[in-house]
This record gives sequence, structure tokens and C-alpha cells, in this order.
Amino acid sequence: MKQKAEIGYVTLGMCATNSYFIRGVDGEGKATDDVIFVDPADRGDLLYDRLLEKGLHVKAILLTHAHFDHIWGVADLVNKSGAKIYAPRAEERMLSNPDMNLSADYGRPCTVKADTWLEDGEEFTLCGHRIKCLLTPGHTEGSACYYFEDSDVLMAGDTLFEESVGRTDFPTGSSSEIVRSIREKLLVLPDDVIVYPGHGDLTTIGHERQYNPFVC
Repeated sequence: MKQKAEIGYVTLGMCATNSYFIRGVDGEGKATDDVIFVDPADRGDLLYDRLLEKGLHVKAILLTHAHFDHIWGVADLVNKSGAKIYAPRAEERMLSNPDMNLSADYGRPCTVKADTWLEDGEEFTLCGHRIKCLLTPGHTEGSACYYFEDSDVLMAGDTLFEESVGRTDFPTGSSSEIVRSIREKLLVLPDDVIVYPGHGDLTTIGHERQYNPFVC
């Protein structure tokens, strides 16, 4: 049975990064006060305080990839919430290297170590949601998307955008890899899956399959 995920977002940081928070669900599919936070772009302390004002508690942090504009808020959010970090194992090298994740270039060197490293195709449960990790190299070597099959939701990071794809001119990027990843891992999902990208507007798999000039 499909369930409606309650998803909020805030766009912040120098790159206008979309950071999403997903409310947990109980055994009957009703929303709880627990939250999964995807890619805390910056100001983790502010994110924590704003969610707490709404009575929401961050229990887990999902990272799609290691770039600075998706991880700068992690440390402060973890320090205030105690949330556990989940990230693709293939991105461990970049998360541990401020030069590769570009944070050093912008004057705020940053590293992140996950509590749980995820493998391609691994299925796991957080806050009542069943989630599948889809490794989608191309934007970076270890970029991943997270498929919430019960809710028809895909957290796409910087792999897939509305009628576009992520940049591939950063360290470990590959234009051929990102096209292959999208075609083989994402466009095989159902048409009505809603894509939540790291930048820009929402889209759907069906729309991208028909109109995305990079992968059609």
C-alpha cells in the first residue's frame, strides 16, 4: 500500500541547495514527529532549531554525495540532534577530503564520517520508511539517490534535475557515467515517482524519460 510522505524543504547556502526533511511514519502510515534530513546544506544549528519549533526531531541524516554545499550543515545538526549519518560507501573518499569535496576552496574545510555506509542496492528502514540506496556515479564517483518506494519518492541529489543532469566537471565526475546511471538506475522507475533534486524544481521520472535532452 502506498503511503503519502510528508516532505518539507529549505533552500539555503551559496549554491541555493535544496535540503529536505521527511517525517517518519508509524505502523499505520501516520506521520510521526521523527525526521529524516537529506543533505543539510548549511546552518545545521538553525535547521535543528526551526524543526524543533515545529515539534520535529531529527533522527537520521541521508547524504547523496560529498560536495560542500550538501554537507556544510551536517556537523552542527549532528551536534544538536544526535542524529546518525548515512552515506554511500563509494563516497567515503570524497567525504574525508576537503580538497576533493571542494570545501577547502571556499574557506571552510569540512569532512564527514558516516555512522552507516551504504552499498548499491541496499535496502534499509529509517523512521518507518523503507528506502533503497541507488548508486548513481557521474556527478561524483559515489553519488547516490534514495528511493522511497512506498511513497513514490526519489531523493536525487545532484544526479537528475528537471530536464537536466548534474555537472560532471568536478573531481571524480564523468559525463558518460551520469548518463548511464540515470538511464539504468532511475529511468527504469515508475513514471509517477516524484524526483526531489538538490537544486531547482521537482519533476517526475515520467517527465524526464520523455523530455530530458541529456538522457532521452
